Amino acid sequence: MSARSVQIRTVPESEIQRALRLAHLVFHESPESDQRRHQQELLSRCLRIGAYDGDELVGFAAALPFSLSVPGGGELPCPGLTFVSVAPTHRRRGVLSSLIGELYARCAEQGAPLVALWASEASIYGRFGFGPATYGTTVEIDSRRALALRVAPDPRPLRLVDPGAAPAALAPFFEATRARRAGRQARTEAWWREEWLVEKDEEDDELSPPRVVALGDPVAGYAIYRTKPGDDDAHTPGLVRVDDLEAESAEVAATLWSYLTAIDLTGRVRAWGRPLDDPLLLFAADRDQVRVTASFPSLWVRLVDVRAAFAARTWAAPVDVVLAVHDERLPANAGSYRLIASPDGFSYAATEDAPDLSLEARDLASAYMGATPVRALVRAGLAAEHTPGAASMLDAALHTELLPHTVDAF
Repeated sequence: MSARSVQIRTVPESEIQRALRLAHLVFHESPESDQRRHQQELLSRCLRIGAYDGDELVGFAAALPFSLSVPGGGELPCPGLTFVSVAPTHRRRGVLSSLIGELYARCAEQGAPLVALWASEASIYGRFGFGPATYGTTVEIDSRRALALRVAPDPRPLRLVDPGAAPAALAPFFEATRARRAGRQARTEAWWREEWLVEKDEEDDELSPPRVVALGDPVAGYAIYRTKPGDDDAHTPGLVRVDDLEAESAEVAATLWSYLTAIDLTGRVRAWGRPLDDPLLLFAADRDQVRVTASFPSLWVRLVDVRAAFAARTWAAPVDVVLAVHDERLPANAGSYRLIASPDGFSYAATEDAPDLSLEARDLASAYMGATPVRALVRAGLAAEHTPGAASMLDAALHTELLPHTVDAF
């Protein structure tokens, strides 16, 4: 059966369970009833696109209604692509391409210049124009001894926050972090409660309910964490898993990390998804005690409308370059464009002038947030610099004080 016989249309709310059954089949999952209910509630609040072969749902994609911070403190609507599923009977027939093509069309209609996702298989989404826009690291700390630091911790007292009160207590400070770091989606109260503060962790039922510790009033930093008892037989010390930690200064961060590494009956701290420029990695006095055990792409972004995305961000330095953009999926983005931008203005217009740089839309997406320097793309053979110095000029304009970062997986 060809892709032309498959019809793409909105999945009605009455068929959400049907869509979930397809997703669970594709991802080999059998979630418990609480998680199923959560997934149904999540899908009831988002765009749902289905591929139908007759009456059979053979493909599905959902887009969560996110708003994403972009460099300079700007904000853009950015649907979060998730639950992407194609029935095993209909793979390699263009179903996925049709679903994503429909999503791009809907984004254009609704004025959303960006789409984002967390890739279950990184090899898939590059060909649809997505590029890694943020990166994360996993940090592990041996907390069987006191954490050695090169900075003095903030002396203000810490307090434990009841998880029920945490969204109201933490949200204003988290919103401030979004203005400083690109790549962060706004958190609604429901997102706080259902994604960050749910009592039972769906991946490890031995973990405690969430604990929240904060410093300052108003909040100047916080950590959300869970604990897990050790195993004497396996000689495994107790674990502190840090899910989210934000601090307004290195001193506040030092206080939070000191607290987390001093929790009784634990000997390990593991923090997944920390930013590449986490100051902990500099102010830790013993890097044998604080180790990076993994580094990975986190949020992937697709520039649906390059010009609108460029217009929404700020520019750190003047730039005047002609970009030859290759975009097979969205021809409106493709072509040669002169980018003229500075801290005071911006223009992006088609031109017949010879290009200074040539690159693909997926790589432009990675550079847009500041995660990947254009010079690195040139060195990797993924972009061509036709005019010496053009990549450095564009990098200076795209520069952000802090690297883009998020831990809000979806």
